[in-house]
Amino acid sequence: MSSEFGNRLRVSVFGQSHGKAIGVVADGLPAGEEVDMEALAQFMARRRPGRSPLSTPRQESDIPTFLSGLENGITCGAPLCAVIENRDQHSADYAALADTPRPGHADYTAWVKWGGRADMRGGGHFSGRLTAPLCIIGGIAKQILARRGVYVGAHLMSVGEESDVPFPSRPVSALFDEVAAKPFPVLDDICGERMKNEILTAAQEGDSVGGVVECAAVGVPAGLGEPMFGGVENRLAAALFGIPAMKGLEFGAGFQSAALRGSVNNDPFCIRNRRVETTRNRCGGILGGITNGMPLTLRAAFKPTPSISKPQQTVRLSRMEETELVITGRHDPCIAHRAVPVVEAVTAVVLLDMLLEENEKESNHGTF
Repeated sequence: MSSEFGNRLRVSVFGQSHGKAIGVVADGLPAGEEVDMEALAQFMARRRPGRSPLSTPRQESDIPTFLSGLENGITCGAPLCAVIENRDQHSADYAALADTPRPGHADYTAWVKWGGRADMRGGGHFSGRLTAPLCIIGGIAKQILARRGVYVGAHLMSVGEESDVPFPSRPVSALFDEVAAKPFPVLDDICGERMKNEILTAAQEGDSVGGVVECAAVGVPAGLGEPMFGGVENRLAAALFGIPAMKGLEFGAGFQSAALRGSVNNDPFCIRNRRVETTRNRCGGILGGITNGMPLTLRAAFKPTPSISKPQQTVRLSRMEETELVITGRHDPCIAHRAVPVVEAVTAVVLLDMLLEENEKESNHGTF
């Protein structure tokens, strides 16, 4: 498996959904960084299951235990290792699924890859449960970035056919905090109610629905990124696609830019407060894979949860015959709203990694 990412800051995620524990190891965090445990707990709670009818009823506290890397709440330079115990597994729900791969899940491909030996209870290592460790290191990365004037925030842009309003062209950190404090992470609460109804309707019909998360980072300095294959988009995409169920990614105007003319898509340069900026931001803060100092913007698309209670066609592997499958157990009717802090977390880790790299090039003193 390849469950590690990062260059200067190496992050490795381990565990299975129904195993004893899940966790993360992060090697390369700068020493001397205080970790606000209360703020980290609040961040972790944003993706925790069982908080409303909009998510799986699985109850997990998601409180991490730090085994190394912290002394008196301050990073000490050693690799940081944190674990979260799994306490509310219903593994019996998956006993009948070992021979009948669930459509839309990794059951079949994992069976092919590892000869039927993969632990696929609750999705195993492919499960969204593994995003909890990402939020541990991502929450810490967000705190470190904020001390340097870099802020990362996200909101649920759409669910099914219903949409929220987009981020303004120059979002501020206070707006990120406002969204993070809401039980449903949207900018416009009226839009949010329609989106929640979309999720509940799908759930009542035994179905699921997908969604899009919009993320932004402000205060990112110009000059990060290495073309051709170490650009900011490259690095973010490689890590973000590690989030289970993410199927699409765009930066700035993204796919919409393909329908525009150059005169409309180009971002005119200007001088604002003695700095070079652009009058708009259709490039999403990135030109040629390098940050230009404008807010970095991206949107991540998440597919509908594959586990639905409607009958679906599958195969019985032991007999190589077609059969029908009805999935039971506890599942999210939509995972996109719980993915909001996860997208923030991964974005923050990648940006911190790139800032640490840039600093290493400029100085050997370990600060930026």
